[in-house]
Amino acid sequence: MVQRSSLLQSTDPAAEPLVQPAPVVGGGRLGVYAAFGAAAGALALPWLPDWLSSHVRGALVHDVAVRHCVSLSPEARTVLAQPLAPGAHRGIAARAARFVGARLAARAMRSFGPIGLIWPLGGALRTYVLGHLFDRYLEHRAGHAVRVDEREATRVRRAMEAALTRAFTVDPEPPREPASIDDHRDPATAMIDGLLGRAAGIPERLARRLDAAFDEALRLEGSIAQGPPE
Repeated sequence: MVQRSSLLQSTDPAAEPLVQPAPVVGGGRLGVYAAFGAAAGALALPWLPDWLSSHVRGALVHDVAVRHCVSLSPEARTVLAQPLAPGAHRGIAARAARFVGARLAARAMRSFGPIGLIWPLGGALRTYVLGHLFDRYLEHRAGHAVRVDEREATRVRRAMEAALTRAFTVDPEPPREPASIDDHRDPATAMIDGLLGRAAGIPERLARRLDAAFDEALRLEGSIAQGPPE
């Protein structure tokens, strides 16, 4: 088994590693955290949704980190767990204004019937994206440092926020679709199957766009952190 960090191994080559990487955070586990995120955002109380959401997101990033044999500094966890994007106003007045605006928007959305269900899904989506992209980052992370510090976490968080806004503008390379073998379907059945298959593939296509936007944003953040060439 390939170890994620050489610092987690014993000095004795014949000995077992001190820490074994746990299975990655799968879709089902991420889905539970996303449900917690949706529930936290649906509470009609000021300040409590942000407090609960930060704890849900903090637990999620910790869960992802330990499964990659990586630790988070307290400052790094705070950066990743904050429901608000870096640079957003966090004062009492700003929080109160966001709460009132969110309540008014939620009330307006409920008047549209089932469409109103979209509003609570925002917290679920952002929680799911956090876990998915942080897991992707740690899976391909360069170097062998066993701790993510505040500077690294800030870079990752900014890339996540950029990916959310740019996911629909990138055009990732489409995967190779499997071809039917010895297909005996009539044209109508083949057309219906194709429409249903395309609908079922929407989440996968969106995830590929999100991943591509995140990778591009990370490269941009890296060039900004390093500064312009002399």
